[in-house]
Amino acid sequence: MAECKNCGKVLRHNEIGLHKRMINRGAESFMCIGCLAEYFGCSTEMLEKKIIHFKNQGCLLFTDEE
Repeated sequence: MAECKNCGKVLRHNEIGLHKRMINRGAESFMCIGCLAEYFGCSTEMLEKKIIHFKNQGCLLFTDEE
């Protein structure tokens, strides 16, 4: 299981996908949605909406997991 490189939280698949989509597709370490929100200066709710948006576009980095 992958963990957030900042806080150590166990990551969900879509958090890894979001990091890859927004930071670096070739990344091998990732940030959780909370740390990504802090990094970008936005809310976690906004990033959850981005996950839905990317998934609806057909991006294969995301799944239907909760």
